[in-house]
Amino acid sequence: MKHKPDGLCFILGFVTFVTNPMDRSQEIAYAIPRRDLSAKALRLGGNMTEQIGKVTLDLSHYPGEDFYCDGTVEDEILEIVKSVPAGEYQKQIEEKKSWPVFYHLSPQRENIVSWLPMDKSTKVLEVGSGMGAVTGVLAEKAGSVTCVDLSKKRSTINAIRNQERDNVTIHVGNFTDIEPELPCDYDYVLLIGVFEYGQSYIPTKTPFEDFLKINLKHVKPGGNLVIAIENKMGMKYWAGCQEDHLAKFFAGIEDYPEGGGVRTFTRKGLERLLHTCGVSDYHFYYPYPDYKFADVIYSDRRLPRPGELSRNLRNFDGDRLLLFDEKNAFDMVIREGIFPMYSNSYLLMTGPAPETVYSKFSNDRADIYAIRTDITEDAAGRKRVLKYPDGPAAAEHVENIARFGKLLRERYEEGGLYVNRCEIERGPDGLPCACLEYLEGITLEELLDNCLEEGDQAGFDALFEEYLQKIRVHQEMPVSDYDLVFGNILIDAQGRWNLIDYEWTFEERVDMEALAYRSLYCYQMGDGRRKELAMEPFLKRLGISEKKAQEYRARERRFQKAVTGNRVSISDMRVLLGRRAVPWQSFFSQVERSVVEVFEDFGHGYSPEHSYHLYPSFVVSDMMRLSIPLKEGVRGVRVDPAECSCIIRMKSASLSGKELDLADKAVLAMNGWELTGKGERMPVFFFHTGDPNINIRLEKENGEAGEILELEFEINRLPEETASALDANLKRRHWF
Repeated sequence: MKHKPDGLCFILGFVTFVTNPMDRSQEIAYAIPRRDLSAKALRLGGNMTEQIGKVTLDLSHYPGEDFYCDGTVEDEILEIVKSVPAGEYQKQIEEKKSWPVFYHLSPQRENIVSWLPMDKSTKVLEVGSGMGAVTGVLAEKAGSVTCVDLSKKRSTINAIRNQERDNVTIHVGNFTDIEPELPCDYDYVLLIGVFEYGQSYIPTKTPFEDFLKINLKHVKPGGNLVIAIENKMGMKYWAGCQEDHLAKFFAGIEDYPEGGGVRTFTRKGLERLLHTCGVSDYHFYYPYPDYKFADVIYSDRRLPRPGELSRNLRNFDGDRLLLFDEKNAFDMVIREGIFPMYSNSYLLMTGPAPETVYSKFSNDRADIYAIRTDITEDAAGRKRVLKYPDGPAAAEHVENIARFGKLLRERYEEGGLYVNRCEIERGPDGLPCACLEYLEGITLEELLDNCLEEGDQAGFDALFEEYLQKIRVHQEMPVSDYDLVFGNILIDAQGRWNLIDYEWTFEERVDMEALAYRSLYCYQMGDGRRKELAMEPFLKRLGISEKKAQEYRARERRFQKAVTGNRVSISDMRVLLGRRAVPWQSFFSQVERSVVEVFEDFGHGYSPEHSYHLYPSFVVSDMMRLSIPLKEGVRGVRVDPAECSCIIRMKSASLSGKELDLADKAVLAMNGWELTGKGERMPVFFFHTGDPNINIRLEKENGEAGEILELEFEINRLPEETASALDANLKRRHWF
């Protein structure tokens, strides 16, 4: 089953909660290891509440059972939050390697709302709060947080996560039952991953308009309704990602031809809803890569620039195709001025806009380096760049930025590289904020991209040479900006080169060659045409040997591990979860040559009369997965996976989810040499024939019609010369 986000869970569910309505003093105990936690259910004046730590669960409208559930993973997450402190969730995510665990517990989920201006006078309503992915940061910033969710199990998980907060109340039940009793004076009403389910539970002809109106009435004058939702025309869906809710390619782009209870919208579609509801004061923000795990939030007052959108492989929930290079496509729509049409997600805000026009999150790091960078614009149009520590642990890192700026000015400005001015201010919490001047211009990175786009190698070389001249001054000084990458250098309208970000400055001497190599290396790691950049001429120009380049790359790996605290970065989570990204050329060429012939034995052996061709359900690299439906009376299934010599490594075989014993010769047989020892659970076979086959016998399994036989194996096709030599060698050794 495709994992559904929290948003659906205030309307659907699946687990039973039993209570005796006659017992007004009933106590419900939760055995939670390593936590001093108790829960009490009280029916007072007809209102039943339950206390988990300091969090109140209002069960007045709870129907008595959960009508939606993600299965046993909810129990798994419940056990994690019972027994593991929040600071150790990342370790659990890396150990479990589970998309739902990652989705519900990753602290990066909070990025979508953590930038919103709030203080202890702020009153928040969170509709569809689920397991509390964003509730914690709301409770930390706001004065009170009211949550609504249908699922009691998910609300229990949320309450346990926030049990130390005394400003959280969770209403458990159907939103349409709870909503009439909610006040209409909230500063924020949040629908994070919720609005797309509107027609599933609003029984009207205009469900989305009505859902919008219902929520708007709970926003006080001057307050904000905030909606986070996917864009059905998002670039990633054109490029080969599946629609998030239906796990189908192009479902949103085709406007949901198969129907269903989910609808996402384009920007114009959302604007039509707003106009229908009489809303004229609204603002669009663009979370990138999407709202679930946002790295950056752009706005119409600070749109992305060419070259900035290069982190596009974020298919955490399933495999994807690679139909084109998203960075190149993003750069094109940015230059054409139509980026908002193709943003992967939207954050829509009604009411007055905050001063923040851009927010970049660098909290996928060790705690001592985790920060957020905002660009703000006041009523007079003045902009500033602000860097905040994500918590007290990063306060020193932020405070050092101003000191680094002074040191770097002494080193670089004589050579014509000017350093952005920085001052430290203090927030209400006493934590430092690094305030930098906002500069206009074009980054060196974008200028170099333009040279590649135009095939102007001479222009590229000239820019790089000027870069070298500016960073080589005063190399004897014991201060170096290790992050002197091209994207951190801005050339303004007067042609002045400005260093705009120098967070990673060290009070030690780093060779100019090392800094230049790192800049080229990081640049080439980007998508698009940068990958075609030949490094050899630059290494020769810098006098860097291959051995030295290897040392620099090893240093970079050590640096990245130090920055992340050895945790798995968001970018690497896709690989940890086992999600594949398959280039379309590879996909189609593999499918074309990987069509297999399937033979069925109904008790009289295999014959062409009972055979058919089948395309694999999954092909990537040399891996193949087949899903074979069984017919009435079938005794065995034979698969002919190729028409040439090959080596086949069996990975798994199952019948309707039940694993088959591949070591049992009565179950698995092949017309080739077995290369593994007898009894091996995952046997390997070599075939020197144009008709290799895999024979699965089903007599012991009593397979029934409609059941699915799943086979997964790796196939390596061999040239005839190699196959003949291997066959001769096996015959000489009599290895049977």
